[in-house]
Amino acid sequence: MLATIFTFRYALVTWPAILALASLALMVAFPGQTWWLLPFAALCLALVALGLHDLTQTRHAVLRNYPVAAHLRFLLESIRPEMRQYFFEGDKDGAPFPRDKRAIVYQRAKRDLDKRPFGTMYDVYEEQYEWLHHSIAPQPTLPTEAMRTLVGAGTKQPYSASLLNISAMSYGALSANAIRALNKGAQAGGFFHDTGEGGVSPYHREHGGDLVWEIGSGYFGARAVDGSFDPAKFADTAADPQIKMVELKLSQGAKPGHGGVLPAAKVTQEIALIRGVPMGQDCNSPAHHSCFSTPTGLLEHIALMRDLSGGKPAGFKLCIGHPWEFMAICKAMLATGITPDFIVVDGKEGGTGAAPLEFMDHVGMPLRDGLSLVHNALVGIGLRDRIRIGASGKITSAFDMARVLALGADWCNSARGFMFAVGCIQAQSCHTGACPTGVATQDPLRQRAIVVPDKAERVASFQRNTLHALAELVAAAG
Repeated sequence: MLATIFTFRYALVTWPAILALASLALMVAFPGQTWWLLPFAALCLALVALGLHDLTQTRHAVLRNYPVAAHLRFLLESIRPEMRQYFFEGDKDGAPFPRDKRAIVYQRAKRDLDKRPFGTMYDVYEEQYEWLHHSIAPQPTLPTEAMRTLVGAGTKQPYSASLLNISAMSYGALSANAIRALNKGAQAGGFFHDTGEGGVSPYHREHGGDLVWEIGSGYFGARAVDGSFDPAKFADTAADPQIKMVELKLSQGAKPGHGGVLPAAKVTQEIALIRGVPMGQDCNSPAHHSCFSTPTGLLEHIALMRDLSGGKPAGFKLCIGHPWEFMAICKAMLATGITPDFIVVDGKEGGTGAAPLEFMDHVGMPLRDGLSLVHNALVGIGLRDRIRIGASGKITSAFDMARVLALGADWCNSARGFMFAVGCIQAQSCHTGACPTGVATQDPLRQRAIVVPDKAERVASFQRNTLHALAELVAAAG
């Protein structure tokens, strides 16, 4: 037994116990001369108490075998991402966004020099290397203000959308100051800000930037008491002139086919008011819609949303799953004569929503494949000229935009790109409420880190400078 107690594994319990007893004995024997041993004895006793707790707890096997010492493992594990990111990560390392992808956003947002010397860091002969064919007769560069596409040409209120916009991110997922900064930047830059499915919050409206109102299966902001779609509530909100288009969300790239629950503890009075749900109760966003169950029903609901909004462009967003399901929607378009004004294709690589690992890693079609399928299907049924296509999924640079535009997209949406512009450092703690930069949190002390006027300027600068880089790419291609 003694041999076991005095093994190396228990050294940080046994030796502090011995030292504490020795210190206390000396203090008793020489009370006037050894008072300075009291803090040392207290420290030793604290280590002993921690060690005894570790030995008797039942959650961590490593602590039972290595009391006190094993806490170092948990400490090192907790700072591992930061150590890797700041000390060991190369320019092409890091996931989901490598350092060089994040850096280009920061540079363009802050209007720093975004040029690099001494040639490309890519291996141009590696598999899947991509490049753009240039022309020997480059064209003049378009002004960024002209880089727009008209959505809903046949509606009463068509909208001219920029080629780069803010993708869907809800208030609740992002902080109030992050929403303010994004919308103020959108207003300054003349591009739209998708609200996400969490409803239109006061922070979306505060600075007057163009909004695309996203409606998910929870129908937040247009929700009846029983959780169904409420046409009157929808019409009331959609009448806001700041809302330029309405978008029905079928699925998202981060977790296609998966619903969500906002726990009752997070359903504050403000969130309850914005979403139209009872305060203090779990807020469910089902995996499926309750107001339609067929492709024809989907299109009829799109037509209803367009009518209730006063003729604003209406469309839907999805991550492609079974190809035949999208073909069924196309067939319903031909049968009913009802077409959406736009379709947003969200790639599997999209990721602002927290999701189960299996869904995040292995469910849904990547953007390039899904976008190609949607574009080709619409061309095949002869409706491509009537329906605009938006694309979202890991778009941060002009080359990312050029790639998806070449595959058939009419415009691009970016979520994490604009999060980087606001200050996100890819700490990947969005789901914890402890975002270190105040972007993805509801903690008022954390979100005060975002100075709205400064971050709004960065949002507008990132969008403008990325569009300028795209204009240069397109001009070089002839």
